[in-house]
Amino acid sequence: MNENEMTSPGYEIPPELRHQVTITTLERIYNWGRANSLWPMMFGLACCAIEMIATAASRYDLARFGMEVMRPSPRQSDVLIVSGTVTKKMVPQIVRLYNQMAEPRYVIAMGACASGGGPFKEGYNVVSGIDKFIPVDVYIPGCPPTPQALLNGLIALQKKIKRQSLRDLPWYQKGPAEPIPVPVLGPDLMDPRKFALIREVTHRQAVQDQQEGEVAHE
Repeated sequence: MNENEMTSPGYEIPPELRHQVTITTLERIYNWGRANSLWPMMFGLACCAIEMIATAASRYDLARFGMEVMRPSPRQSDVLIVSGTVTKKMVPQIVRLYNQMAEPRYVIAMGACASGGGPFKEGYNVVSGIDKFIPVDVYIPGCPPTPQALLNGLIALQKKIKRQSLRDLPWYQKGPAEPIPVPVLGPDLMDPRKFALIREVTHRQAVQDQQEGEVAHE
């Protein structure tokens, strides 16, 4: 954190004390500490995960941003990097991992596949973006994105965290946070939040088919 960011609350410091005293806000120093100690989950899906692994190696050195500790447990992770093609078979596991992460938690959609389906968008088994099931904070374009692009996305996430206010964030409010319902994989992927709509549409279609059958029989 540079001197301008630290002294921005607007309190004037006498010239003789400027190199000895720094005035800031609790919110700003708290967000600075969070932004520089993010622990990504040790989790990858496809070819984008190889670029994520390269970013964590010595050439690019994630330790400069305090992100070198990749945790194999979601309960110890702050950032979920969805790196690769998201198939319908994997969505329930991703949502379950996201629900097991402690607040505050963040999600990065790394690459074209995680952001919108990529070249496999028209495939029968691919989801057109993980943001249809869990909230995404940063999107990183590319197929696959380079390590430099991932670093840029992580820096963008840091800037977002530094702008957050403790008064507005949902995880600092009263009451428990509601988990996201885990999708059900059957003949197709079904979101429990849309069960009422699915039931209404299927019932309407069944009634319509029955009426058409009666007309044809007459």
